[in-house]
Amino acid sequence: MTSTILISCRELCDAESVSETYIIEAIEHGIIRPLEGTQGNDWVFTITEVSWFKKAIRLQKDLELDWVAVALVLELLQNKQSLEQENQLLRQRLERFHSEN
Repeated sequence: MTSTILISCRELCDAESVSETYIIEAIEHGIIRPLEGTQGNDWVFTITEVSWFKKAIRLQKDLELDWVAVALVLELLQNKQSLEQENQLLRQRLERFHSEN
């Protein structure tokens, strides 16, 4: 059985010291997606979404990027992460193949 940690919009606002408007902008640009809910007061986010949101905040504040640029950078980072995971799986398969022969 797996468990998922969920964070409400209010909790996310409080934890990151941002307004709900800030979160709405991130959602509108596809940076994060609520797991549940139709509007701010009932949105909930997974820990993974929160992690990407924190990265988005750092990118925007530290590098002074707009939301479009932040979304692009995060998409590239997600693609990189996915490719690294795929590469690791392929290396494991190759290693097993070599050890069987």
